[in-house]
Amino acid sequence: MSHHIVEVKNLQHVYPDGTIAIKDVSFRITHGESVAIIGANGAGKSSLLQHLNGCLEATSGEVMIGDTRLSKGTLPDIRRTVGMVFQNPDDQLFMPTVFEDVAFGPLNLGLSGSEVELRVRESLERVGAGHLCAKPPYLLSGGEKKRVAIATVLAMSPDILVMDEPTSGLDPYARRQLMSLLREFHHTKIFTSHDLDMVLELCPRTIILYEGGVMADGPTRDIFRNDALLAACRLEKPFSMQGCPVCNKNGDAKKL
Repeated sequence: MSHHIVEVKNLQHVYPDGTIAIKDVSFRITHGESVAIIGANGAGKSSLLQHLNGCLEATSGEVMIGDTRLSKGTLPDIRRTVGMVFQNPDDQLFMPTVFEDVAFGPLNLGLSGSEVELRVRESLERVGAGHLCAKPPYLLSGGEKKRVAIATVLAMSPDILVMDEPTSGLDPYARRQLMSLLREFHHTKIFTSHDLDMVLELCPRTIILYEGGVMADGPTRDIFRNDALLAACRLEKPFSMQGCPVCNKNGDAKKL
């Protein structure tokens, strides 16, 4: 079985205060799929993603990456395969300079100095952040931090890319740049987003979470055409599917 496959089986997570974040979630994502996990705030999206590379430990159920069950013993290998970009880039940036942050992962893979430098330069250029190489992360804007955080993961050359709200904090140009990058990543991609137009453009498949459980899993366009489902899950259609708000249903401009 390909190590690009992600399988979640009857996953449940209960936080120490008793909050049930994930309820009996199961799905299988195959090699090369691009899948969005969407839902209203508090639906459990970030908690679910953090199980895919062991940032959170399941209360029950399991996560499989290919033939490998995620556990404390397999965690190092899993994290080489599954690259995780967190919603808050400050959770990933902790070194004195951007270069050192992006180099941290490749160095821990045991790569040579020249190979590490090549990966750092290429990864930063891919996200339009090459000019930030020598800067301390604390001096970066929110959008710059996001781009550097993405570069830290790309530098690891993961087979599976997991991203929590990747366009959050990005300006329109950086958003388009990121979407272009994601189109070029031909391995498995899984991300959460409130940017439903990006979901519509990049993900043929969408999973809706509601109160910790899977409410729907299917073709993205079919899900976005289901008004009753979206309303029940406190979601709306992407802007591109809503039509012009100042035009009537026949396409004629309303009189103002």
